[in-house]
Amino acid sequence: MASSNVCNLCKKGTRVAGGYSNRVRATKFNPTGNKRKYPNLQWVALSKAMGGGRIKICTRCMKAGKQLEMKMPAPRPKAASNKK
Repeated sequence: MASSNVCNLCKKGTRVAGGYSNRVRATKFNPTGNKRKYPNLQWVALSKAMGGGRIKICTRCMKAGKQLEMKMPAPRPKAASNKK
């Protein structure tokens, strides 16, 4: 199970942005520190041919149509029954 803030296709996740050098921090009255940037994730419904359901993907993958290129999950082998 993937984290809620990660794209299921390209694995894009959160990033830490910003941050100041000590020189800037010394001259500002109230400098803010690092800021967390989140990807723009959207729920997308998969077709029945791909197994149905929904996944969270970033808008970059959505625009590229990567959810349409997804392969259907391989079917599980059925357990052999020992009935006679």
